[in-house]
Amino acid sequence: MPLPTDACRIFHGRGGLHPGCEVWTLDAYPPVFVLTSFAPASDAQLAAVGAALQARWADLAPGRPLDWMFQQRGEAQRLQGRSDTRLMAGSVPDPHLVTEAGARFRVHVLRGQNHGLFLDMAEGRRWVREFAAAYLAREGRGARVLNLFAYTCAFSVAALQGGAARVVNVDMARGALALGQQNHHLNGLATGAVFLAHDIFSSWGKITRGGPYDLVIADPPSYQKGSFVATKDYARILRRLPALLASGGHALLCLNAPELGLDFLRQQVSEQAPELAFVRRVANPAVFADVDEQRGLKVAVYRQGA
Repeated sequence: MPLPTDACRIFHGRGGLHPGCEVWTLDAYPPVFVLTSFAPASDAQLAAVGAALQARWADLAPGRPLDWMFQQRGEAQRLQGRSDTRLMAGSVPDPHLVTEAGARFRVHVLRGQNHGLFLDMAEGRRWVREFAAAYLAREGRGARVLNLFAYTCAFSVAALQGGAARVVNVDMARGALALGQQNHHLNGLATGAVFLAHDIFSSWGKITRGGPYDLVIADPPSYQKGSFVATKDYARILRRLPALLASGGHALLCLNAPELGLDFLRQQVSEQAPELAFVRRVANPAVFADVDEQRGLKVAVYRQGA
C-alpha cells in the first residue's frame, strides 16, 4: 500500500476477489488503520497482520509509531448492536479528523460499527460536489438539496463545497446530526445547511415545504429494525420524490443491501415514481471491486422529466 493521506479502504476482502480473505477489510483513517473481521479471529492471525503492517509502516513512515485497531463484527454483534473493538498499537487522536478530496470530517473509530464516514460512498460524494458545481455554472444560482438519512452530513458538505445554495439534512439521530454540524464548521461552512432531527416518514409536510428541490439524496440503511427495511420502506420514499423534485430535478438513490441488486431499485422506481428516468449508476471506488457488482453499494442517478 502507499502512504494513505485521505481516509480510504486499503484491502477489501469482502469483494470476494481474494479467496480465503472474504471476512477481512483494512481501512485507513489516517493516522489510524482499522482492521475488521466478520468472523472470529485468532491471536495468531492478528499477530501476522500486525507484523505485516509494522513492516510496511517502517518503510512508509520511518520513525513514526504505528496506530492500528481491530474490530470484530458478525451476526452476533449485529444482533446485539455492538462490535468487539481493540486498540492494538499506538493511539487514536481525539478529536480524530480525517480528509477526503479536500474536505475534513470528524470520525470515531473506537466507538460502534459506523465510524462517521462511509468510505464506499466516496464517489457518490464526488458526484454530488460536481453536480452542485455544474448546476451553479449552468443556472447561475446554487442548487437546493434535500439530504435524507443524512447521518453525519458528508453529502451536505460536498454539496455546499460545490456551490449549493441550501441543504436540508434530515435524520432521526440527533447525535449524528450534531457531528454533521461539526463537519460543516470544520470546512468553514457556516451557512446554507439546515439540520432536522426528525423521523422522515412522519415529517413529510415539513420536508415538502422546504422544496421543491433540485437534488434529493436518499441513502437509507438497508436494514434497521423498527426504522427502515429496504424491501418495504424504500417504496414509501420513492412515492414522495415527484412532489419533492423541481422540474428537471435529480435524485441520487443509494442501496447498500448485498441481497438486493440494482434491478430491485430500478423496479421500485418504475412502479412508485415512473416520472423519474434512470440516468446512470455511479461507480464505487475501485478498491471496492466485487465478484458480483450487484452485491456492493448501488448508487443510481435519476432525473425528473422537464
